[in-house]
Amino acid sequence: MKYLRNAWSPYLKYGDKLEFEENSMVYCQGGEGKGFFFLAEGGIKITLLSKEGVERTVNYVPEGMLFGEHGSRNQPYLTSALTTCSSVVYHFSDDALVKVCENHPEAACIFTNSLIYKFRILAEIIAFLNSPVEQQMAHYLLKLINENGNISIDQTSFARYIGTSRITVNKILSKWKTQKIIDLSNRTIEILDINRLKELRESGCIHIENLDLLMLTNKD
Repeated sequence: MKYLRNAWSPYLKYGDKLEFEENSMVYCQGGEGKGFFFLAEGGIKITLLSKEGVERTVNYVPEGMLFGEHGSRNQPYLTSALTTCSSVVYHFSDDALVKVCENHPEAACIFTNSLIYKFRILAEIIAFLNSPVEQQMAHYLLKLINENGNISIDQTSFARYIGTSRITVNKILSKWKTQKIIDLSNRTIEILDINRLKELRESGCIHIENLDLLMLTNKD
């Protein structure tokens, strides 16, 4: 899974290039499926709205990755996708997917592996549901920075990603800054001591095997 990034790049000529401003909706949860997307430049966050009306961010899509695959074959979108900055994406219709796979049989495997990765993300969320917040924050911060570099994210957005309150996130980030584990400036979280953060990730009462397998490489 570490080498999914940019694996779909050779097939961009089959898609339609789209440009979005910050805070634009690419697709909406429950909307009619009209194919899937590839993030070429920018940032996309994936959100899920519960039946109780609570919205949670479930993923930040790294550049070079597919998203919205569940919208293929006219299936309704299971999540929403919103740009976090000006972004360039490519849209692939069902017909485009068929053409890609007909002309490039290896593409079917890439598409399938991307779907599998999304299921692993859901499994990751479920696995962390009852773990300590500090353990969750350590894992998701490592994941964000591993996949995207130093991440620009406000504490409210990070709280929605973790599924906790902004007050709790602020308290833990402030403690980590005092301990020189991270540094905070202009909404950017920089890891100063990655080994200590990994120790915190592993120190919770819930032990999850092979967490690094859920992370993509930040390289092409």
